[in-house]
Amino acid sequence: MTPTLKLWIGGEEVASAGGRLGDVFDPALGQVVRRVHFAGREDVARAVAAAEAALPGWRDTPPLRRARILMRFRELLEAHRDELARLVTEEHGKTLPDAAGSVQRGLEVVEFATGIPHLLKGELSEDVAKGVSCHSLRQPVGVCAGITPFNFPAMVPMWMFPVALACGNTFVLKPSEKVPSTSLRLASLLGEAGLPPGVLNVVPGDAEAVGALLAHPGVSAVSFVGSTPVARHVYETAAKAGKRVQALGGAKNHAVVLPDADLDLAADALIGAGYGSAGERCMAISAVVAVGAAAEPLVARLRDRAAALRVGAGTRAGVEMGPLITAAHRERVRGLIAAGIAEGAVPVLDGRALRVEEPTAGFFLGPTLLDRVTTSMSVYREEIFGPVLIVLRVGSLDEAIALVNANPYGNGTAVFTGSGYAAQRFEREVQVGMVGVNVAIPVPMAFFSFGGWKQSLFGDLHVHGAEGVKFYTRTKTVTTRWPEPSAATAASLAMPTLG
Repeated sequence: MTPTLKLWIGGEEVASAGGRLGDVFDPALGQVVRRVHFAGREDVARAVAAAEAALPGWRDTPPLRRARILMRFRELLEAHRDELARLVTEEHGKTLPDAAGSVQRGLEVVEFATGIPHLLKGELSEDVAKGVSCHSLRQPVGVCAGITPFNFPAMVPMWMFPVALACGNTFVLKPSEKVPSTSLRLASLLGEAGLPPGVLNVVPGDAEAVGALLAHPGVSAVSFVGSTPVARHVYETAAKAGKRVQALGGAKNHAVVLPDADLDLAADALIGAGYGSAGERCMAISAVVAVGAAAEPLVARLRDRAAALRVGAGTRAGVEMGPLITAAHRERVRGLIAAGIAEGAVPVLDGRALRVEEPTAGFFLGPTLLDRVTTSMSVYREEIFGPVLIVLRVGSLDEAIALVNANPYGNGTAVFTGSGYAAQRFEREVQVGMVGVNVAIPVPMAFFSFGGWKQSLFGDLHVHGAEGVKFYTRTKTVTTRWPEPSAATAASLAMPTLG
């Protein structure tokens, strides 16, 4: 029988009230491997109620004790790393090494969160006026919600809830219904680590669950990662309801390659950044901007390397790229490739004709390389989210920077060069939130913060790192006077001045 997954509410597995179920596929096989209960409005209300009930006790738990639970959780993540990677691969399709790397990146945020007690310290100023002191506190915001995408079932949830929990909040996680197993397993591991029931709740589901979280008055803050149209909707809807929001949207990440770059290093990096995880990464490089004489030799290197990539089931040894998440998404990417070629892009490598080694009905698409793309083409204007690398040609660094800055997205970018001057100028002038210099995927470490600019981020604060702590806490400032018992006082209606 096909296994069925339930919701995780109040520290236990529960069926959805409405009984709605969805299919969970193994994209490499093209087959249903399990089913999952979809949370509806009633289920979201139950999860928020559980989080509200758990909030006073968890908020009042000393930060060091909260951190110790996360320390035990981190040890369990280490012990179950292979299991979690297999779940990611089975439901998303990425290769096992890629999945293990994403689990590691999530684990590093947990490591950062164990040190958050240090960052919760306030400030104190004595004698801001005669006998008056002033100090500040960082306090949790309350019940927080996270809405996470299909492409990183372990990493992106762990960008959110460990930081929120360490700050004293409770949490309701709505993972993608396409990849629910990893989030549910993380919740059970947290329970083993000693997390009290109701502090973390997991409600897989579709748009109904998202809408319920955005509207629920008990939710104080919402974190989201997904496409730009949905990010904008989440931001506008939740902010209108008075919630704090960070909504990370889509991307069109550029890599600028100058003629003085090490082209072999650049090509190797771009193959990994463009085709890793079948291009289903918000930090994937999808647009290569070749400057001047770099274009011809760079395209030749990319072609040779991409053509040699081994595509197949992510569980097989030696496979470098797995399938796309669904058949519908594969057809969308195929359609964008066809449109790009029709609009004048040169197909250096066309992955639509791929035949994988093993017989399978999986959702595979081969690496595709399109040259001489222009900014008017649909393959440039749209976020493809697939194994498609496009090459645009420009004549100078000035043109490259202008091209990147004209794009409505501003998530990540990179420059490959041997010139310190060019690199410094690029990092200073480019209007993008995360920049790599001879690094194709500049995903910050957990103690920095992750987030883009322009239509890649709605809200003021990025995820994890110090900005994550700011997002999941509110500042309270306290001004204190302890007068001498015998001191004379008199009422005054004038604006108080303490200096």
